[in-house]
Amino acid sequence: MAPTKTLKVRVALLCVLVGTVLALVGVVTDHWAVLSPHVEHHNTTCEAAHFGLWRICTKRIFVGDKERSCGPITLPGEKNCSYFRHFNPGESSEIFEVTTQKEYSISAAAIAIFSLGFIIAGTLCALLSFRKERDYLLRPASMFYIFAGLCLSVSAEVTRQSVQRMVDSEHTAWIAHSLAWSFVCACVAAALLLVGGLALLLFALPRMPRDPWESCMDAEPEH
Repeated sequence: MAPTKTLKVRVALLCVLVGTVLALVGVVTDHWAVLSPHVEHHNTTCEAAHFGLWRICTKRIFVGDKERSCGPITLPGEKNCSYFRHFNPGESSEIFEVTTQKEYSISAAAIAIFSLGFIIAGTLCALLSFRKERDYLLRPASMFYIFAGLCLSVSAEVTRQSVQRMVDSEHTAWIAHSLAWSFVCACVAAALLLVGGLALLLFALPRMPRDPWESCMDAEPEH
């Protein structure tokens, strides 16, 4: 591989590496969305919540005279985290089970796992491509990274739709929500994986001949 092409491939792989780290951070953390209930009385406590793909955390926060909503979630308070019931039957997470359809949560988590699987497969191909005369493995690696970015973006959209349906439901106490930093990490990771994967695919493709005579001249002589 030419030195200029090698540099381009390394830049694309660096973009993919940053996207991989952000994807792992987004999937394992539980700050995809923050939920706030309606506050009727001041000088009391309210229960805000934040959740990710696997569990939900509630926090009792004191509401002052000037506060009109419950939060922000960064305020000190008693915190309680539990995994979603459909992932761990032994845990209790009635809030999430009642206020939204668990199919959304299961779908988002499953698609995120597929994304991580594609990342692992792409990384194995990329590592093997560093061996001599195995540059062709960069092509499947780039496709795996593209698939990972697509899956992660779908998972983020499913989660966003789930939160919106939860807030719009008449059977929930939540009236406000905001997408948090874990969700941002997942979206940025999806963009980096897509861009890095597409760039890697373009750099790994063989150079097209400039004219028909170039390919004829490069052909091996017949014996």
